[in-house]
Amino acid sequence: MNKILKNKYLFKIFIFIPLIFYFGKRSYIAFDEGFYALQARWILDKGNWTIPLWWDEYVLDRTIGLQYLIAKAQVIFGRNMFAAYLPTTTAAILMLFITYKLHEEFFSKKYAIISPLILSTTYLWFDYSHLATQDIIYSCLVTIGVFSLIKIKTKENNLYILLFGIWIGLSFMMKTFLVFVPLLSLFPYIYLKKNLIFNKLFWFGLLIGFIPYLFWSLSINPYLDKNIIFYLVEKFNILSNKNAFTNPFYYYFWNIPLTFLPWSVFAIIGIVLNIFEIKENKYILAIFPLILITIQSIFSTKTPYYNLQISSIMALNTYVGIKYLFNSKRYKIVFIFTASKIIPILIVIISFTYYFFFKNTTDFNFKENTLLILGLLFFGLSWSFIKHKQSFKKTLITLIVGPYLLTSFLLQSGLFTDRARALRETMEDVSFINLVKDQPINIDKKGINNAVSQSKIIRISLLTPKLGNSVANIDQLKKSELAWTTESKEIKNNNNSYEVVYENDILKPWKLILKK
Repeated sequence: MNKILKNKYLFKIFIFIPLIFYFGKRSYIAFDEGFYALQARWILDKGNWTIPLWWDEYVLDRTIGLQYLIAKAQVIFGRNMFAAYLPTTTAAILMLFITYKLHEEFFSKKYAIISPLILSTTYLWFDYSHLATQDIIYSCLVTIGVFSLIKIKTKENNLYILLFGIWIGLSFMMKTFLVFVPLLSLFPYIYLKKNLIFNKLFWFGLLIGFIPYLFWSLSINPYLDKNIIFYLVEKFNILSNKNAFTNPFYYYFWNIPLTFLPWSVFAIIGIVLNIFEIKENKYILAIFPLILITIQSIFSTKTPYYNLQISSIMALNTYVGIKYLFNSKRYKIVFIFTASKIIPILIVIISFTYYFFFKNTTDFNFKENTLLILGLLFFGLSWSFIKHKQSFKKTLITLIVGPYLLTSFLLQSGLFTDRARALRETMEDVSFINLVKDQPINIDKKGINNAVSQSKIIRISLLTPKLGNSVANIDQLKKSELAWTTESKEIKNNNNSYEVVYENDILKPWKLILKK
């Protein structure tokens, strides 16, 4: 440890390991990571690297960017869940590094490690950095775009001009039209560098970035009755109008403070301070996130993960907010008192309330409950050590240690990685059944008729050792074939033509049957 601490670069890498890497057993949630992981599985099973599938049907409302990355990672590193999460993990690490470099650009090299540590302990970023979705990858690309824009000082900064063009096309491959939101939000800063759009390297970079999308759209075109862009526009129109994810205009006013805990208050103070900043830094640190949030508030579909693209900027603003409160003669006493007294007491109350009143209402096991409670208590204990006469460096370290320990404990507990533990354990039992080991299991699509059954079958399919094909109903099964189905009456009314091989409450409404 002494050698690691002496080697600053090694320490900076080592400190993030408990926040990023988890080597225990994993399980998917259904939406959205299970959906993408299942599509990646079909890429490998069917050898179709072009068209996103939903069983035997085309899914034309999204690109195949993430599914391709998951499948390619599993080709290289083996068909395991660690490989499936590798694209997200790689993007998360890169995003932390770019946040570190952004801190250097805006402030100085001193305390540059603080901003990525803040980012990695923010609830929203921590949550999605352990999900196999496009959101962290897309947010990483946006952060690279912001960084490259800041680094463009003159016409001679060719690499960054090229990079600013590249990220746009790659982001389109991940999130299609959502890329225009950060672009519009960056417009005031781009205007300051208006010569950028007349630079040939920018347009060349834009072309390079769009190569994956152009190649994919040309590959998929022969299978469709119209170009894929029209299907993507249809999806955008659905999201633009009222749908299941429609929320009121003020949605982000409460959602952002909640999802950026425990740093929300500091980040908001930082943004307010940067609005009145004279330097052009305010265009990135304040105006960019405010415009982005406004645009998203106008848009009908509103979800927490849309704000991941500004999470690095929020981390930087958090640092500004903490520094201001520490140096403020007016607010420092309130800041220290709240952080060292009120918040620890609240955390202790929450911990004991959960332990004595709500622990038995969850399905968390002993390990999960223990690490959750320990994490909360260490968080409260850490912040209780904040003192008024401490140096700024010691105050920063003490503030970071609490959320760092909490998030590290949460990750290693499996709560953010083994999210469907009960279903995973059940499917492990199923995989030991002799009939199941070597025989493909089909899916009765008739049972996929609501959100609950769809959610279950996505996770069941991902954990099924050999996944077969879909059938319209169980009558299409041949002798000795297995299938997951939700049918009960059909089985009972078929003169013992079917045998129920496995069923339990966790897999409901699905059961495994055999056609006799």
